[in-house]
Amino acid sequence: MKLYHAATSVCSQKVRVGMAELELEYDSVTLDLQKGDQFDPDYMALNPDAVVPTLNDKGLVIVESSLILEYLDREYNGRKLMPADTGEETAARHWLLRTVAVHAAINTLTFSTAMRRKILAEKSEEQIAASLAKMPDPVMRKKRHDLFDNGLASPYLGQALMCLRRTFEDMAAALKDGRWVSGSEFGIVDIALIAYLDRLDHLGFDGLWMPKYPALGDWLASMRARPSYETGIASHIPAGAIEAYRKGGSAAWPELERLWIRS
Repeated sequence: MKLYHAATSVCSQKVRVGMAELELEYDSVTLDLQKGDQFDPDYMALNPDAVVPTLNDKGLVIVESSLILEYLDREYNGRKLMPADTGEETAARHWLLRTVAVHAAINTLTFSTAMRRKILAEKSEEQIAASLAKMPDPVMRKKRHDLFDNGLASPYLGQALMCLRRTFEDMAAALKDGRWVSGSEFGIVDIALIAYLDRLDHLGFDGLWMPKYPALGDWLASMRARPSYETGIASHIPAGAIEAYRKGGSAAWPELERLWIRS
C-alpha cells in the first residue's frame, strides 16, 4: 500500500489519521506542493487533478480523501468506523459528501490569509502565475488567482463562511447528546472532519465557533488527545509551520471576524 500525500495538506492529514486509527502500514511518498511535485507527469498519471492524497493499494488507485477513508474501513476494518445504525450511517455518508464543500471553504480561508501572505512575500508575480498556470482545473485556477489578488475581499469568501456556519451548527447539533459527530460512537465522520477544525484553530480562527458552539472546542481537544492525531497530523507538521499559520491568521482575524458577524 502506497500513500502519496503532503505534510500540511488537510486531506492528506485526515487520511493519515484514518490509517493510524486502523493501524495500517504503508509506503509513504511525500509531495512538496510548494515546489510543484503534484504536477509531475508520473504523479498526474495517477491523479490527473494534481491534488493529494492518492492511495495505491496493490494497483488499485483511489483518490478523494473521504473515499479513501471509506475504502480502508470497508476493506481492512470490517466497516467498524461506519455507524451500524441505519440513520446514523446515512448521516455519516452525508457528512462524507459534505467534506468536499468543507474542504473548499478551508482552502478559501487558508489561501486568502496565511498562505497568501507567505506566497506573496516569497514569490514574484511571474513565479506565482507560472505555478497557477499548471493547475489543470480552470475553475480552481481562477479561484486561487482571485484569492491571491483580493484576499478576504474575494467573492469566494461569502460562500466559505456560509458553508462553515452550517457545518458548525450541524456539528454542534450532533454533539448535543454525545462526544462524537459520527453518532453514539467515535467513527469515520470524526476522522473526516478533524483536519479542518485543526487548520482553522492553527490559523487562530477558533472565534468562528467558540462563542456560540463551545462543544466543538471540546470535540477538537478529544480528537487531539487520540494517538492518531500525533501520528497522522502533529508529527508531520514542519517546524515553524503552525507559528506561520497563526501569524498570518492573526493579521487577518479582525477583518474576518467582522465579515463573519455580518454574514
